[in-house]
Amino acid sequence: MSGGTGGLDAHVVVPSRGVDVRLTIGPAECVALVGPNGAGKSTVVEALAGLLGTRDGSVVLAGRDLTTVPTHRRRVGLVAQRPDLFAHRSVAGNVAFGPRATGASGREARLRSAAALAAVGASGLADRSPDTLSGGQAQRVAVARALATDPALLLLDEPTTALDVDARAEVRDALRTARSGRPTLLVTHDPLEAVALADRIVVLQDGVVVEEGPTDTVLRRPRTPFSASFSGLVLVPGTATATGIAPDGGGELPSAAHTVAPGRAAVAALHPTAAVISRDGAGLARVVTAVEPRDGLVRVRAGDLVVDVTVATAAGVGLAPGLPVRIAVDADEVSVYEPAGAMT
Repeated sequence: MSGGTGGLDAHVVVPSRGVDVRLTIGPAECVALVGPNGAGKSTVVEALAGLLGTRDGSVVLAGRDLTTVPTHRRRVGLVAQRPDLFAHRSVAGNVAFGPRATGASGREARLRSAAALAAVGASGLADRSPDTLSGGQAQRVAVARALATDPALLLLDEPTTALDVDARAEVRDALRTARSGRPTLLVTHDPLEAVALADRIVVLQDGVVVEEGPTDTVLRRPRTPFSASFSGLVLVPGTATATGIAPDGGGELPSAAHTVAPGRAAVAALHPTAAVISRDGAGLARVVTAVEPRDGLVRVRAGDLVVDVTVATAAGVGLAPGLPVRIAVDADEVSVYEPAGAMT
């Protein structure tokens, strides 16, 4: 299953939804499209799939203009959150449906169905009825169904969102096989999925691209609040110093990863669990503004700083809004770089 030999060059323009997005994907590249709810991700997917018109826009795939081509002639495979398999067909029949619908003979469709199921490790499910499958099995069959059409472009629209942790792992393996050798767009809210599958991340906000770059770069050095949240980091704005950053809230954070000339606007990226909070220790002086539960920990907001601590630590320090505290972060845990507005 070779997929396409060329990449995607698209300009999705949907004024009614406030979306204006330019997107390129290399011939064998996977791009993760991320952003808050309502940012325009689903609009981009629908436009690429041919389910939504792109006013004044364009969709060019492997040199072929698909802007006005109907969905069934685009060679675009879509794997959505739910598999939506045909209940009256076997697993093999579900996977063979796509090739048959595009003109393949019965024999060819069966061969392509078998090959696609083998590719995602689901050959043993071929004779099963969809209603006997687990969620992970059904989604692997959905991936095989997309593969069987030999898509020139693969669209993965939050493909593991509805699955439990164990099922997500097995479906990711299937997706890794499916994305190989073809341009792929992955819409996801899961940073682990982006790390496992994507070469590059594109961040949408209010219908436009606000940040993009290699997956590792965006996750380690986010330049927008959403990408920082997506990667689990927090951004602290301030002014670069010779050894780190002077946050706008006062004090100084040292940094071992420091690339900005002193006196220039900068941001510091750090993980909330890397910070140490105390009543009278070393660090920046702040006042606690909020204390809230977060994923088994306690998230402490203190002005421009955020700290995640255990429940025991929170109780031991007596954390509560209005409490003066000190917050320290090891220099190895802080990266300082220019903010998004300073990018050239």
